[in-house]
Amino acid sequence: MILPFLLSTMLWAQTGSSDPGPKVGERIPGFSLQDQSGQTRDLKSLSGPKGLMLVFTRSADW
Repeated sequence: MILPFLLSTMLWAQTGSSDPGPKVGERIPGFSLQDQSGQTRDLKSLSGPKGLMLVFTRSADW
């Protein structure tokens, strides 16, 4: 179990904010990013009939 103050400290260290981002079920604005092959993908083209789950991780190779 992660203590709440440790989570806030970790978020602040990584992003400069203690806000963890969108809440579960909250809609986010459209955006586009390049995939690992350099092709641009947008949110709408990736979403299916039940939506889309995005998972972002930081690389340990910075």
